[in-house]
Amino acid sequence: MKTTPFTDLHIALGAKMHEFAGYNMPIEYPSGITDEHLTVRGGVGVFDVSHMGEFWVKGPNALAFLQKVTSNDVSILPIGKAQYSCFPNGKGGIVDDLLVYHYESNKYLLVVNASNIEKDWNWCVANNTEGAVLENASYHMAQLAVQGPKATELLQKLTKVDLSKIPYYGFAVGDFAGVYEVILSNTGYTGAGGFELYFYNEYGPKIWEALFTAGAEFGIKPIGLGARDSLRLEKGYCLYGNDIDDTTSPIEAGLGWITKFVDGKDFIDRPLLEKQKAEGVTRKLVRFELKERGIPRHGYQIANENDEIIGEVSSGTMLPDTKVGIGMGYVQAAYSKPGSTFFIKIRAKNLEATVVK
Repeated sequence: MKTTPFTDLHIALGAKMHEFAGYNMPIEYPSGITDEHLTVRGGVGVFDVSHMGEFWVKGPNALAFLQKVTSNDVSILPIGKAQYSCFPNGKGGIVDDLLVYHYESNKYLLVVNASNIEKDWNWCVANNTEGAVLENASYHMAQLAVQGPKATELLQKLTKVDLSKIPYYGFAVGDFAGVYEVILSNTGYTGAGGFELYFYNEYGPKIWEALFTAGAEFGIKPIGLGARDSLRLEKGYCLYGNDIDDTTSPIEAGLGWITKFVDGKDFIDRPLLEKQKAEGVTRKLVRFELKERGIPRHGYQIANENDEIIGEVSSGTMLPDTKVGIGMGYVQAAYSKPGSTFFIKIRAKNLEATVVK
């Protein structure tokens, strides 16, 4: 298995380790997923997300290339801002979802999912008829996500960059904890606020130590992939491979807001997705809450009041504080409006659920 600059630290801290996307990653620490989840919601936690992929796209044809391969409108992205987007796969599905950073003039950074690095790289290379300069920096860059309501206060102790002036989905490049040219990005996968930090692998231990020394007064804790999943699901964020994949269209997934049909943007799958937008789709991704005690899981069937199968759960968990079962899943469009009810088939029972925003 591949490692990150922090793998030995996770093991020393007693983390439960497991393979994820080919990496030896921490799933949870001794305090447990519930404690980690609540730490991020109420204080500050640090995620090692160095397994994520990073591609540089450079040169005078960088924008033209990105306008073709991504669904969002990169032309409106100013330097210092990032946008959420996806790669349409030419068949109405999604190669991956990603972040696009406008780093400098004619220079962009793409951040892709760890499990899709090779797939995404091959896709970009195969579709680079514009001659953009592509560089796969995935194995040279590390990333820590510092998340929670106390994250910004903690991070400000370690940099002279005024973090209060970096808007949501904005970023700056500056010194952090004595390390030059760290990308400080006001983004995250928790909905709890905070920043994601990008830097070269060799600076990882120094930055980790600085964070945990400065963060002691805030009750900082390391957070594993288990709580990362429960946090993103509580917020309703999609996970590639569960909620979106090569068989789901961005329109079905409720990602019409990152699918821009603007003049001059002839991106992959535009005609098909434009037709779906105009005519509607037969199934939609919804977020739901169980009305009874239970835990919905990926692959569980969804039925209507007549016990007819109308869909399938894509992600699910039980919230650690309220003990309410929540999930996401694709259902027939007629059942997709907030307030709609259906049933999750869990073992031999049909547990009632309601669609929520």
